[in-house]
Amino acid sequence: MTLALLERTLGDLACSLPGATRVLRQHKLDFCCAGGLTLGEAAMRQALDAERIADELAALDAQSGDPVDWRQTTHGALIDHLLARYHERHREQFPELIRLAARVEQVHGERSECPRGLAEHLWQMQQELESHMLKEEKILFPLLRRDIGSPQASGPISVMRLEHDQHGEALARLAELTNNITPPAHACNTWRALYRGLDELRDDLMQHIHLENNILFPCAVRG
Repeated sequence: MTLALLERTLGDLACSLPGATRVLRQHKLDFCCAGGLTLGEAAMRQALDAERIADELAALDAQSGDPVDWRQTTHGALIDHLLARYHERHREQFPELIRLAARVEQVHGERSECPRGLAEHLWQMQQELESHMLKEEKILFPLLRRDIGSPQASGPISVMRLEHDQHGEALARLAELTNNITPPAHACNTWRALYRGLDELRDDLMQHIHLENNILFPCAVRG
């Protein structure tokens, strides 16, 4: 089974193995924007032990992770989930994270570990993601609800995939600014709360992109 897992794509593993997204995130394997790479290819690019990761995936408890297999639900149910679980949640996350980041920069700006520029970066992420979600809510999702296989969806989907790649780049920059979202040893409570929130944001955004790139969009193309 381990060798077979090496030939499967990150996107397929994330879709089919409960708990796989957690393992892939731990090894910093991008299953959302780079979901087309096989586990073996992705591990080789990052000089990771592919067989060890495959062993971890093979040992996953079948009850872990998301109990819903979104490939087996209707596209309408998946869209409802994306709107309620991710669109609404992202809109709640950013204002508080921006406030916390600005506070940390104001109080600790002289420290070398301080994530200077983080508040501005989060604000830019918020603007870009809000624009992206509005396009989905006003254009793409209503189109898919009417006709999941409509040829008219290919253009908007291409735009959404491109913007997902840009969100992935924004997450990479977020990791650079924050030492991979790792607070320094003597970080204050505000700093630690900020990084806990950033870690949750990263996980949520990656899962959000994964569900669209690897499940909803392929379904829309196939019809």
